[in-house]
Formats: sequence, C-alpha cells, structure tokens
Amino acid sequence: MCGIAGFFNFNQNTENKITTLRHMLTRIKHRGPDESGIYLSKNIGLGSVRLSIVDLATGTMPLSNSNKSLWIVFNGEIFNHIELREELLAKNYTFKTNSDTEVIIHLYEEYGPEFLNKLNGQFAIAIWNKTKQELFLARDRVGIRPLFYTTVGDSFIFASEIKSFLEFPEFSPKISAKALCEYFTFWTSLSSNTAFENVLEVPPGSYMMINTISKTIKSYWELPIKKPNEYEFHTVKEAAEEFESIFTDAIKLRLRADVPVAAYLSGGLDSSITTAFIKKVTPDSLRTFSIGFTEKDFDESSFQNTAQGYFKTQHSSITCSPKDIATNFKDVVWHSEAPLLRTAPTPMSMLAKSVRDHNIKVVITGEGADELFGGYNIFKETKIKHFWAKDPQSKYRPLLLKKLYPYIPQISKANNTVLKLFFGYKLTETASPIYSHLLRWHNTSRINNYFSKDYKEATKDYSPIAELEKQLKTKLKDCDYLTKAQWIELNLFMSKYLLSSQGDRMAMANSIEGRYPFLDHRIIEFCMKLNPDLKLNGLNEKYLLKKVMKSKLPESILNRPKQAYRAPIQSAFFHEESPPYLSKMLSEEKITEFGVFNSKHVNKLKNKMVLNKQISEIDNMAITAVLSTQILYDLFINKSIPKLLANDLVILTKTIIDESDIKTN
Repeated sequence: MCGIAGFFNFNQNTENKITTLRHMLTRIKHRGPDESGIYLSKNIGLGSVRLSIVDLATGTMPLSNSNKSLWIVFNGEIFNHIELREELLAKNYTFKTNSDTEVIIHLYEEYGPEFLNKLNGQFAIAIWNKTKQELFLARDRVGIRPLFYTTVGDSFIFASEIKSFLEFPEFSPKISAKALCEYFTFWTSLSSNTAFENVLEVPPGSYMMINTISKTIKSYWELPIKKPNEYEFHTVKEAAEEFESIFTDAIKLRLRADVPVAAYLSGGLDSSITTAFIKKVTPDSLRTFSIGFTEKDFDESSFQNTAQGYFKTQHSSITCSPKDIATNFKDVVWHSEAPLLRTAPTPMSMLAKSVRDHNIKVVITGEGADELFGGYNIFKETKIKHFWAKDPQSKYRPLLLKKLYPYIPQISKANNTVLKLFFGYKLTETASPIYSHLLRWHNTSRINNYFSKDYKEATKDYSPIAELEKQLKTKLKDCDYLTKAQWIELNLFMSKYLLSSQGDRMAMANSIEGRYPFLDHRIIEFCMKLNPDLKLNGLNEKYLLKKVMKSKLPESILNRPKQAYRAPIQSAFFHEESPPYLSKMLSEEKITEFGVFNSKHVNKLKNKMVLNKQISEIDNMAITAVLSTQILYDLFINKSIPKLLANDLVILTKTIIDESDIKTN
C-alpha cells in the first residue's frame, strides 16, 4: 500500500521539480512510511511513498518495464498478481522483482488499458509512456483507493490525497458552494466533484489519458444493473453455494501478503462472517481488533466478546469516549478532506491506530455487506413505504416503521399521526429512481439553511436532488425497489463516504491497509444478480448470508437486531473538557471570517446543544457539518497547517532522473 503523487507539463528546473515532488510526498507520507522514490523526465514527475506489504525487498517504486519506455507508481494491491505473472511469463516477459507493481506495468505493455479488466484488486495507478509522452491514470472498480487531480496553469497534477496539492506552486484551493450543497444533502458530492473547486477525483472504474493535446476519461467497469427478468439465482441453495465459492476465494486472495494480516471483529454479522471464512481458509492464530464506547447506546462490546470467545482469536480492544472524539476530530477532518455529517470516522481512526500500535499493517474488514445484501434500514424503510403507498390512508402499515429505529425515541415512541408526518414525504412517488432516499435527503438538506447569505445566493438555483433524479431516470428505469436503492448506496454513499472517510483515509492515516472481501468485483456482480427476496426477505436483512452462516456462528450474533454503527456527537462537542479549537471554530468571529455559514443560525444551534433540549438527528448532523467545514476551511484555505521543515521531508530511497529526456532550465 502506498501514496502516489505527480505532475505533467510542469515547466521548472530539475531542482525545483525534485523539491516540489518531495514536498507533495511528505504531505502523504503516512500512506507509505517505509520507502519513497521519484522519477523525473522532461514532461513528467512521478512519486511514491510505500507501505511495504508485498515483496519487501525489491518492490521499491518508481518501477520501469525492461526497455524503460514505461514508468509506474502505484497505490494498492493486485490480489491475483501471482496468476497474472504466470500468464505474462508464458508470453516471455521477464521480471526483476516479485511485486504486483511489475505485473501491472507488463500487463499495460501487453494489453493497454484493457488490462484493467484482468485485475482483482484495489488500486490507484499512474503510468508514464515515455515514447508517446502520455500519462495514464486508473482507479479500481468501486473506488477503494483515492486518486485526485487538478490543473494549475498549464500543469496537470495528481495525488492520492488533496493535501499534496498544497505543496504545488500557486495552487490556491477554494471551497465549492455547489459541492457543499451536495455534501449537506447526500453526505458526499456528486460525480467527480470534491469539496474544492477545480479539484476532481478519477471516478471509480475509470481511467484517464493525459497528453499535451487532451485529457480523456473512460469507464472500464460499472455496477451491473439487472432487471427482474434477468435474475440468475432463485433458490437459497444455488445462491449459497455460489457465494461460498466466490467468497472463499476472495478471502484467500486477500490473505496474500509478506506481513501478518489481521481482521476487525465488531461483533456484527459482517465482520463475524469474514473472520469465520479466514479461520476456514487458515486455522492458524488470527489477530482481531475492535472498539467499544463508554456510552452504552453506541457500545457493542458484549457481542465482540461473544465473537472473540467463539473464534478464539488473539484479540485487542480499545474504548472510545466522547472526549476522544473531540480530541481527534480535527485530525480526522484533515485526513478526510471533506465535510462530515457524522463523527463515526473518528473511532475508526482510533481503531486503525490500535492496529498499527500492535505492529500490524494489514486488516480485513466487512465493508460492503450491508450495501450488497440489503443490510441497511433504508432498504427496509423503502420496502415498507412501497407497501404503505398502495394504501396511503392505512392506520397500520406505517406502524411497521417503528421497528427500524429503536435507538431514535422520536420514532420508536411515535404514534400513527407522527409517523405519517415523519415518513410520509412524497409517499406515493414510488416511480422515482431515487424514491428510497427522497425523505432522507429532504431532511438532511435542511443543513443548507445554515449557509451564509453569499453561499445561499451561490446555490439558490441548484437542486442536487433534482439533478441526480434527472441523471438516473433512464439508468434505473424498470428496476426493482431494492436495486434502485442499492445503486444509490453503492455509487454514492459507499464509494465517496464509507470507503473514503471511514475506510481508506482513517486506515492510511495510521499506515494501515484495509482489505474488503465483500467488495471483490465477483461478489458485487453476483449480488446484483440476486432476487431481492434473497437479500431482504420480508424485513429480514442479509437473508442469504444468515442462511449460509447458520450453525457457523453463535445464534446471538447471527440473529441479533441490526445496530447501526454510530458515534457520539452532542456529548463529544459540548462538554467541560472540550478542546479549545472547538469553541474557536464555532465562534462568531471565525464563522463570520470564513463566510460559509450564518453566525446567528449557528449560535442558535450551539445554544440548543449546550442546553441539551430536544436535540434531533438533523441537529447533530448540522453541528458536525458546520464544525467539520470550518476546520476544513481553516486547514486548506487558511492553510493553518505547519509548514514543512527540512527534518519533516521524506527521505528519497530511489531517485531516477531521465537525462536522455529531461530539459534543464
């Protein structure tokens, strides 16, 4: 696992190019503390910081093909690199390393961009074609590994994280009002947008070609969309057999490493399944890690203890308090590089640090199972609302919704009238491609009311919900209710929030590589072929998984009520021991100075939080959104980050200057 950065068409002398690239890499050295290297030629600079996991001895980057016409830096893992190496050896390719990086460059040499379809992995790739003077960038199918780009003058720059751009001359970031409007609706941005104007991400499942004439983006993989007449599995037995076969192989591939591999064990179904399959593939001792909470409403420690006792793993657990969240939240925003509406990434960062403190570099996790197997309450909510919409005046159908949110008193204790007011928004618009999320986004978008006059003016004619509905009207036509909802969760929430703010960024902030067997593209393609009843049977989520794991897990875990992963907000940000930066970022002075929010509205929300009176979920999301955006502005726009000193800079273990192709000014 690594971090990469580079530039194309940067007209500076060699010394300045080296300094710039070294500074860019230093900002992301947490992604690769073991080694770093650069390659420079006339029009290109490529850099890498490396977390050594596969081929510890000879896998240093940048790396070239045999005749040095292609150069690569790479962030990620290609899990089937052994099989692909055999294919290339049969075609008479030779290798000087045992790394998956060298496999990639020879595959590109042989097949061009089509090689991406052969990869089973998680990756961000940059390859320079010296002969064509062309840069190739690519990202894995579902966006597990990040890859951003922007332009400064005539220069094109890219990196694993946006903070690298802060070290490029004349890069001046600006918060995008339009993107904030999207974040405060969807929890993320649409398309390739980020929170910053003119800073974009390479879309998941896509590649770019950049030269002096053009920049082109092409898709090589999309989430499969199946209509009801295209389902391939109709019985539990045949679906279970197929899942077990694919998932076992996905686990085997993700256990490949030249360092120990551990697993998260949260006490939920997903992590218990991954742990069970790991133990099935390799019965050896397994290290597992979990996190609990001092506040019982968020804590799952009892289930974690049950799972650990059942699997007999070598287990380590830490506990997160509201104070811990407040203390670490600023760093979490720095690594997320985006507004946040939840504090949930903070405990994930603490958990990753615990893994690193135990000298582990790789951890297997259960992300993706909820999205693929109907695990979220929003899927159940959508099913109930479709049922309710057939008889909108029913007194009994909306009562089913009370079962979904026992941890939200306003819902669990609500009467029929309140439920209709809360959940009845656009109830009968079931034909909408985004029906499943209309209510949630409508509620979340209230956060936009906290915008300042200038930001409201900048977004007054823009409706993110209408924009997305227009985009998906044709794409999701004739799909069943669950496929539509899953498409949204997988393409928006999972890729751009869950895998980013809670996945890659929190793990790599602590130099930890997360691996996700449920996100093996074969599992994804299998799940999208399933009849919805095999995923959500009645209101029984993850139906197929539970059938597969019957008698293979403790009953208390197999059939436990779904508990959404959450973390404290109000108690974290408003207590006597809150760190000074919190009150500073929420002060009227800073709110006014940054100009994103209306200080009177924010003050009113702060007072409500302090008094602890009838605080809603929207209130909690709003205060988190305001605080995280203020921190983001301070770090990236005000550049309140410490300047890099000589002692901070990465040590270049490999420096290649292509004298045959370089122009020294």
